[in-house]
Amino acid sequence: MEIILIIMGVILVFFVITFTVYFFNLDMKLIRKVYDLLGKHYDTMGKDKKL
Repeated sequence: MEIILIIMGVILVFFVITFTVYFFNLDMKLIRKVYDLLGKHYDTMGKDKKL
């Protein structure tokens, strides 16, 4: 019986975390910050003119 309660608790915690990420759109906010950092990095790199 204890194992079932532990499994249900883990599932409940996982659901709360994923629902919070979904509700506040945290995944796209994180990706936007990463995208901005990568844009700054690649904008300062030298360009190769050969095609």
